[in-house]
Amino acid sequence: MRPFAAALALVLAVGGAVLAIRWLPAAVPSPTTAPERVPFLGGGLPEVHAWSRFHVRYYAMALLFLAFDMEMVYMYPWAVVFVEEGALALAEMLMFIVILLLGILYAWREGGLRWA
Repeated sequence: MRPFAAALALVLAVGGAVLAIRWLPAAVPSPTTAPERVPFLGGGLPEVHAWSRFHVRYYAMALLFLAFDMEMVYMYPWAVVFVEEGALALAEMLMFIVILLLGILYAWREGGLRWA
């Protein structure tokens, strides 16, 4: 029962801190004026809204970048394990790279890498 009480106290403390951080700025008035709250743009006014929409191709390229950038997250620890495991680790990494290459070929075939 003692660990449960400690966990409950921690959850309540974190919940109270989150609520305090969330509602405290609304309770305290801001001393800044309206022009001071405008996003900084080298002294000029912004031309577009900060929540303006981007073309869907940016999201596709971002997803492709993240998918193939994650390859390095797995390759660094693999390089350490490769010394101990040998040929088995090499075969596993080759399968991983082949799967990634199939993903690149699919994206290329579907036109996901075309910027037109």
